[in-house]
Amino acid sequence: MPPTESPEPVTELETVHLLRAVTVELGLHSARFANRNGMHPTDVRALIALMDARRADEEMTAGRLGAALGLNSAGTTALVDRLERAGHVRRTRGAADRRKVVIEVDDHAVALGQAFFGPLIGQVTELLRGYDERERAAIQGFLDGVRKAATEESRPEA
Repeated sequence: MPPTESPEPVTELETVHLLRAVTVELGLHSARFANRNGMHPTDVRALIALMDARRADEEMTAGRLGAALGLNSAGTTALVDRLERAGHVRRTRGAADRRKVVIEVDDHAVALGQAFFGPLIGQVTELLRGYDERERAAIQGFLDGVRKAATEESRPEA
C-alpha cells in the first residue's frame, strides 16, 4: 500500500472563500425558511435576534431590535407589527420597569424555527463532535473573530 500523502496546505484566502460560500448557503437556507413561512428575510433576522435575547435572558425593546437590525423607528414598528399579526412575537411590559415595552418571541415561532433549522443544527453539532476540545476552541475563536471583524466593518467611520 502506498504511503498516504499529507493534504496540501490550505491558504488563508481559500478559507475566506469557503467562509463566504458557507455564508451564502446559510443565507439561502434562511431565505427558504422565510419564503415557506410568508416572511421577509428581515423577519427571520428579527426572530433570531429575539431568540438570542431570550437565551441570554435579556429583554429586547423595539429600539434595541431596530438597532441590531439596522432599521429606523418606522421600519422597526412595521416589522414588529407584522410579526405580531403573524403570531410570532408579542409586546409585553418590562420586568423591572413596567413602563418599558419588551418584544418577546412566541413559543410557536421557536417551534417553527426548530422544525426547519433543527436538522441543520443537528448536522453541524454532529460535525463538531469530530473535533477535539482544542480544535473546537480554535474554530469558535476564528468564527468569533470573523463576526467581530464584520461588525467593526459595518460601523460608520468617525
